[in-house]
This record gives sequence, structure tokens and C-alpha cells, in this order.
Amino acid sequence: MALVATTEICDFNTQLIETGELRALEPIFQIYGRRQAFWGPIITVKVFEDNLLIREFLEKKGNGSVLVVDGGGSRRCAILGGNTVQQAQNNGWAGIVVNGCVRDVDEINECDIGVRALGSHPMKAKRKGNGEMQVGINVGGTRICDGEWLYADSDGILISRLELSV
Repeated sequence: MALVATTEICDFNTQLIETGELRALEPIFQIYGRRQAFWGPIITVKVFEDNLLIREFLEKKGNGSVLVVDGGGSRRCAILGGNTVQQAQNNGWAGIVVNGCVRDVDEINECDIGVRALGSHPMKAKRKGNGEMQVGINVGGTRICDGEWLYADSDGILISRLELSV
């Protein structure tokens, strides 16, 4: 599917919104990276102030997927940095949405990948490997499951149970 604006997706899919099959995340995320609009199947990770699992996923081929990270909303450190985002771009990830903070913003903004995060923070996270992979998470006021689809642009972020065509 060629990227269609999230506003158009909402306008053409009111029934899916009513049934909860199409949901919008709360507008709490800052936009980073050169790619303002992106979409793809979701892979989920749940961590707290620990970025080892995030790094492990982004070192693998993304094949156009979007990594959605429930970082517990922590603003005490960054769980995603410029080197990891560069690796994600090189490995074919479409984007990353982080319910937490990023660092190395200048480096991230040079990458041709979509990144959304709560903000930036200079301190880095621990690397202990604590967390869960490919589980249901709660981010931006909605439940997100591994395998759903994410659509993001400058108007917001949508989550759909199925891949959409307009």
C-alpha cells in the first residue's frame, strides 16, 4: 500500500474505529528521524530503563517492521540512541515507537527511519536484558499486540488489527 495520511485512514475506516479494530495513540510522542511517515507490522518489546532487548531486535533484519517499545513511560534515561537507530535503518526497519526517551537526537535525525519517543534525555539506560519480547503492551493509551499494524505521520499514530488498504 502506498502511504495514505492517517487522517484519510480514519475518514475511510469509521466502522473499524467504532469496533476498536483501528485505534489512535494519544498525541504524546515527539517526531525524530528523517522519515516523517512510516508504516508496517508491529513487533513489541516491554522493558524498563534497560535497552539490551531493543538493541538485540534492531540488530536483526526488520523487513519493513515497526518496533514498538513499552518503556514504562520513563523519562529518567534514554532507552534508544543514535547508533542503535542507525543500525535499525541499515537493517530495514520502517520505524521505532518508544514509550520512553531517546538520546543522540542529532544522529537520529540524520537517519532515514521514523522514530517517535516521549522526549530526549542525555543519560543512557542499563544493559541487563530484563524485559519481555513480542507480548501485548500498553502504549499511548491503547493496547498493542505483536503482529498488528502501525501507521504514523505528522498527524499521529494509528494501530490496526489488520493491514489496511484504502
